[in-house]
Amino acid sequence: MPTPRTTTRPDGPPLPRFGLGTAATGRPGYLTLGRELDLPAERTVEAMRARTHALLDAAYAAGVRYFDAARSYGRAEEFLGEWLDTRPQAAAQVLVGSKWGYTYTAGWRASGVPVHEVKEHSTAVFDRQITETRKLLGRHLDVYLVHSVTPDSPALTDPELHARLAALAADGVRVGLSTSGPAQGEAVRAALAVTVDGAPLFTAVQATWNLLEPSAAPALAEAHARGALVVVKEAMANGRLADRNATGPDTAALRALAARTGASCDALALAAAAAQPWADLVLSGAATPEQLASNLTAAELDLTEEQLAELATLAEPAASYWRTRSALAWS
Repeated sequence: MPTPRTTTRPDGPPLPRFGLGTAATGRPGYLTLGRELDLPAERTVEAMRARTHALLDAAYAAGVRYFDAARSYGRAEEFLGEWLDTRPQAAAQVLVGSKWGYTYTAGWRASGVPVHEVKEHSTAVFDRQITETRKLLGRHLDVYLVHSVTPDSPALTDPELHARLAALAADGVRVGLSTSGPAQGEAVRAALAVTVDGAPLFTAVQATWNLLEPSAAPALAEAHARGALVVVKEAMANGRLADRNATGPDTAALRALAARTGASCDALALAAAAAQPWADLVLSGAATPEQLASNLTAAELDLTEEQLAELATLAEPAASYWRTRSALAWS
């Protein structure tokens, strides 16, 4: 598998293949199947802080060196910042990415909330959220992404916002975007075309790619070829590719390969993402140390071309995939 690339710390060692995202434990509610089985019965701030720190400890001990958060992940930046501040050796070795553009509005509730987060890609929101992120993460901010960019986002066209982002990049933070929705490829290509003073502005992309939704692959390959850091999110399709949920005819090929190889469904799903030649990093979204340990066994798998072709049969039309995702309940 190709070595992932980053220019954030050019003198450091190559990043390991897998990172850890904190969406699952930074807030009490999320769109993951079977979430009630994974988290403490009482999802207090202290309980979720303890779980996040335990996952970060386990990930770091296993060699993970990239950690991902967002302003809309409840207290994820707070939990991650606390962990970094109390572990200076780890802080010196890891890269930290976060995202702005969504405001968390659930008030630490898991369900029964009309709107959990509100998206706005304005200069006013950027100014507020970069200040909040800096307060919580301090100097531990290496990559900052516009959260969930779609082709109609003003983040792709607003010159005032571009100037702010370029200033952040000049300060040593890698600037990029995350994408969602069936038009991810269009959003990525539009972002690659944005320049400030003749230089590319967006040099990192975090996109959904998984066995059910691989449609962004050509655009992500283009981003990789241009030197962007490409990070895969939702490789587990919000839990749909986990062993306990991969039970229907749509995932039969995954179960069959798991049975033949002895690998877990989640490890195969993550290994398939890591096998993409354009993927620099693949995020685990584990909610328990046991899930994380299983996820990271993906690093031991070297899938053949025949196995990857077998898994490619799981792909759904992008529009269908995103309709299913949007219907998932926060819990």
